[in-house]
Amino acid sequence: MKNDKEKLMIALKPCPTCEKGSLLPVNDIISEFSGYVFIEKGERCNECGEEFPYQEETQKTIQAARKLAVWPETLKLHRKLSKSGRGIVFRIPSDIEKQLNLDGSEEVDVSLLGNKIILKIH
Repeated sequence: MKNDKEKLMIALKPCPTCEKGSLLPVNDIISEFSGYVFIEKGERCNECGEEFPYQEETQKTIQAARKLAVWPETLKLHRKLSKSGRGIVFRIPSDIEKQLNLDGSEEVDVSLLGNKIILKIH
């Protein structure tokens, strides 16, 4: 007969990040926005430590952070593409340039994800 610990380990979900550990329920996941600390319930991998807050908890945190005006809204800027030679040019807006401390000499990886272009700056 299996002991209680073995029964618990069988019922736990595997970690989607490391695929080695199991997700254990916790009530001490810490999220921090602009100096405000939020404590959430969720699951943590017993191997890699990756944390997965419960969706309801995350929604509560987002609502509270919005009320405090500390929730970072997604930056969405609309720009037109332009032609240059045989290629199409996308100009990075100056506010993003300043935020990322770009000087124009960076190398980037360009990848396609569905209909989205992903730029990774080195």
